[in-house]
Amino acid sequence: MKLSVIIPAYNEEAIVADTAKALLGALDTLVTQGTVDSFELIFVSDGSSDNTPSLLQEAADADARIRACLYKPNRGKGYAVRYGVGVSTGDLLLYTDCDLAYGTDVIGEAVRHLSDSGADILVGSRAIHPEGYAGYTPLRKFVSVLYLRILGIAAGFRLSDSQAGFKAMRGDVGRTIFSECQIDRFAFDLEMLMRAQQAGHFVTEMPVKVVYHRKSSIHLVRDSFRMLRDIVRIKRELRRTSKKA
Repeated sequence: MKLSVIIPAYNEEAIVADTAKALLGALDTLVTQGTVDSFELIFVSDGSSDNTPSLLQEAADADARIRACLYKPNRGKGYAVRYGVGVSTGDLLLYTDCDLAYGTDVIGEAVRHLSDSGADILVGSRAIHPEGYAGYTPLRKFVSVLYLRILGIAAGFRLSDSQAGFKAMRGDVGRTIFSECQIDRFAFDLEMLMRAQQAGHFVTEMPVKVVYHRKSSIHLVRDSFRMLRDIVRIKRELRRTSKKA
């Protein structure tokens, strides 16, 4: 079984080399343990304007298991993940953030969870982990939970944490769904899950905990309206495609 790990990166020159090193070590361990047979590590530089592209190219030149996908201009995290999924070749694939906010142990846990559950898609959830919001201020936790509940109601599903930056899935399922997705920025996770729900895929959740906190780039009011606008757009598109079918 081959695993594709996809890392979207935008102006991450300060951490991208360390991230590559940490992931190679973790993935080599999974091969040694027999959890996977092989892997590919796909970094997607989303129009970075710093030294990220050259660092990724150096890493890819040094290790054939690393693939550096470089393009301009900046298109958004959703586009970057979709690009990485599109070029992936793994039987399983997962994506997480370049800062490895959830650590590397979750990778093996996700592979085993998918295999044991028979699920098509796995969603990391802070809400079902007893320490999932450790390190959050009470206000940030309250706002985050409220935000997720509003999105869940608007999108029409009951997942406890659609926005955690860690998701895994079967390769054929992921490549099919993402080939149909259109949202380039924050709501891309929701679109993927809404399309998966419409297609009848089995989606499961796995507890995850943030082990590395970085300042959020989300502007609560502005981006909440953008997310809700995108949900309306996604629902309209799904109704249109459903009628065609």
